[in-house]
Amino acid sequence: MSPRMSLRLTWPHRLRIPRRWMPYLFISPFFLLFAAFGLFPLLFSIVLSLHSWDAAAGLGAMQWVGLDNYLYALTRDDGLRASLFNTLWLAVVGCVPQHLVALPLAYYLHTAFRRWRNGVVGLYFLPFITSTVAVSLVFSALFSKDFGAINAALLGLHELPLLGALFPSTPIDWDQAENTRWMVAIVVFWRYVGWNTVLYLSAIQTLPRDLFEAARVDGVSERQTFLHLVLPQLRPMIFFAVTLAIIGSLQLFEEPFILTSGTGGSGQAGKTVAMHLYSVAFTDGDFGTAS
Repeated sequence: MSPRMSLRLTWPHRLRIPRRWMPYLFISPFFLLFAAFGLFPLLFSIVLSLHSWDAAAGLGAMQWVGLDNYLYALTRDDGLRASLFNTLWLAVVGCVPQHLVALPLAYYLHTAFRRWRNGVVGLYFLPFITSTVAVSLVFSALFSKDFGAINAALLGLHELPLLGALFPSTPIDWDQAENTRWMVAIVVFWRYVGWNTVLYLSAIQTLPRDLFEAARVDGVSERQTFLHLVLPQLRPMIFFAVTLAIIGSLQLFEEPFILTSGTGGSGQAGKTVAMHLYSVAFTDGDFGTAS
């Protein structure tokens, strides 16, 4: 074999790697990363949940406790039950309005905006791609009792004739237990309603145009078209979007953490399960129970 031909041999041939193993070789980096950052933490968390461990003392300080951590979490951890209730409350109150608004809004954008649709959709999508910490800090200022713009707007609406009775006459203290969950729910709604609108709009745009043209020829109103034509076709996307919203709500951490300064608010009303796990692990140092 000439030197020129030997240079043409690719490195798999020089290493004598069978061709059937080449696909597995190319996808092996994913499995290595998954094993290091996905599988290992999961298995270590399971092992850690069966031990009592002070991380500052090293791995040698792990003490076997069996199922004691699980029994404590299920029977005696009042903070877990409270945070679980808060999380489920936010999952319902924060998620349901998102879809009730996003569905008709997506249909409105589809029918009313032709030329500037992409620009308008981009504006609705901006809250989702904005930094969660930045958004939460801005809303912390907006919800301020004495200087917040939200209280100022509500007090201004109270001065309206007839409708003024519907709005508070004094500034709302959003740090109170009865208001903290509503504050978090409002921020979650504002942040994710645009994301769901984009999902539903993309699904509407995939529907056959013949359906809309036939409905228009038959004299079907926009309301009837939305209720009886569009909604039934969007059931798979609705299921997908609601599932994503539920998963995101169960993992909610940044918004309530920033809005309540990491404390969960008065009476722990804004403390979610993710915040409780963080507090148990990194504040109390009980990594076994947190796992």
